[in-house]
Amino acid sequence: MEMSVKSSSSMSCLLLLLLLWFFSAVLNCATAEVHYHEFVVQATPVKRLCKTDNIITVNGQFPGPTLAVHNGDSLVINVINRAQYNITLHWHGVRQMRTAWADGPEFVTQCPIRPGGSYTYRFTIEDQEGTLWWHAHSSWLRATVHGALIIYPKHGSSYPFPKPHKEFPVILGEWWNEDPVRVVRRATRTGAAPNVSDAFMINGQPGDLYKCSNKETTIFPVKVGETNLLRFINAALNNELFISIAGHSMTVVAADAAYTKPFTTSVLMLGPGQTTDVLLTANQPAGRYYMAAHVYASAQGVPFDNTTTTAILDYAHPAGCPNAPLKGRSAASPLVFPVLPAFNDTPTATAFSAGIRSPQPVKIPGPVDHHLFFTVGLGLFNCPRGQRCGGPNGTRFGASMNNVSFQLPSQLSILQAHHLGVPGVFTTDFPAAPPVRFDYTAANVSRALWQPVPGTKVYPLKYGSVVEVVLQGTNIFAGEEHPMHIHGYHFYVLATGFGNYNPARDAAKFNLVDPPLRNTVGVPVNGWAVIRFVADNPGVWLVHCHLDVHITWGLAMAFLVENGVGELQSLEPPPADLPLC
Repeated sequence: MEMSVKSSSSMSCLLLLLLLWFFSAVLNCATAEVHYHEFVVQATPVKRLCKTDNIITVNGQFPGPTLAVHNGDSLVINVINRAQYNITLHWHGVRQMRTAWADGPEFVTQCPIRPGGSYTYRFTIEDQEGTLWWHAHSSWLRATVHGALIIYPKHGSSYPFPKPHKEFPVILGEWWNEDPVRVVRRATRTGAAPNVSDAFMINGQPGDLYKCSNKETTIFPVKVGETNLLRFINAALNNELFISIAGHSMTVVAADAAYTKPFTTSVLMLGPGQTTDVLLTANQPAGRYYMAAHVYASAQGVPFDNTTTTAILDYAHPAGCPNAPLKGRSAASPLVFPVLPAFNDTPTATAFSAGIRSPQPVKIPGPVDHHLFFTVGLGLFNCPRGQRCGGPNGTRFGASMNNVSFQLPSQLSILQAHHLGVPGVFTTDFPAAPPVRFDYTAANVSRALWQPVPGTKVYPLKYGSVVEVVLQGTNIFAGEEHPMHIHGYHFYVLATGFGNYNPARDAAKFNLVDPPLRNTVGVPVNGWAVIRFVADNPGVWLVHCHLDVHITWGLAMAFLVENGVGELQSLEPPPADLPLC
């Protein structure tokens, strides 16, 4: 009788738990929303640095529209291309579970949307909160085609920190005084490095230190004593950036749409593609304080844009009225400028990245099924006979991973070719290790190792396999920090370091307790990073350096993750309106 009572009690508890789970699932479904948007890609006249140019925008806005959703919501975005260029859009950092068709990289998951065409991206935000962003993934169009994607906690949930009084997206961008597509096309034609940019921007404005720019400087209105959430996004094409705010410290609370252990800092460093959320308390005397950003230039001897962009943290303007006249003593007080690190301050960049950790202990996936070792870096191609090339000593610039310089197909996307079984578009023999071992970070790498091999190669992964990748920077031509991004995934950064990775020595440095969860990791200049993830999202997923000049030169590869068992572990069918090549 006693066993029967216990059994009945257990069954009751189980039924109660099942009912609670069911009502929780129903509640989540009931509160999740579907957000519909129309994005019109078009040429729009914009004046910057004393000059009016037509730039490519979305809905005439620069930066583009901010998308705001809750965790669990879905997005349906109809993109209409009225520009003169092909276009695709990428939703940077979104997991795209089973919806690789909506990921966006040109000729990887889709053919481009041709001028006059359209395509509707459909996807759901699953278990992600914080700041992501969206941008063009065709040529260099993301210079002006980008915007914020803000993911609030699920309805009924809250931040793991006190609710801020206000929130501001802070988009760091890069500006050329000519069409960025022309800049990259000229460089591709000659083999030379492209022109560096003419300015950096905060929310689309260069700021006080550039000509014809001070009247439009971005202003963030704050009130004494209030704590605000600043959502930083580095949308610059080719530069990592230091950011600081005069007189104020910042508390980092999230990065790449994952919460972090809070830590306080006076300076941020973001690589292109990375996001960082910070809490800032307006605890200084009423006045105006500069926010400023300039380059972290890790490569020696490589030209870069050495200008500084500014915005203003303003205690004087009424909230919502950034153009109202200044009053009182704040109007006469001089602007305070922050101290920014030196352009080549690698220790500060390293210390900032090391401060980002998961808020609680995490369960690291294992055991590892694939131990991969990928070299990432620059190289040089010999100039074709009969041509004049603009790279060093008459060569053409190139870049590679494991000596393979990634070439995009032109007739069909890799994902379409995989789904349809079309041969000849790609091969599945991307090497798990470099073909030649050498002293990767030596001061003088043998010139015999400088020339990569072009190819469209992917690395296949079984569904559910655990993958660990060592990303090893090289010093071929020039060593520099590479912000490496994996589409469709986030991953744990177990460790980073300088020099050549040595498993016997460096595995002991792995953080197996609270490593950060990222979608873009900075591989240190002449150093390495180790990441780990579970291949639980079927499709073709691009892996590349988010310095656009480097992906232009071929610093990329792709994972092909096979379907698992059943519908929930399989790629969804392609949409009916998927663009044709």
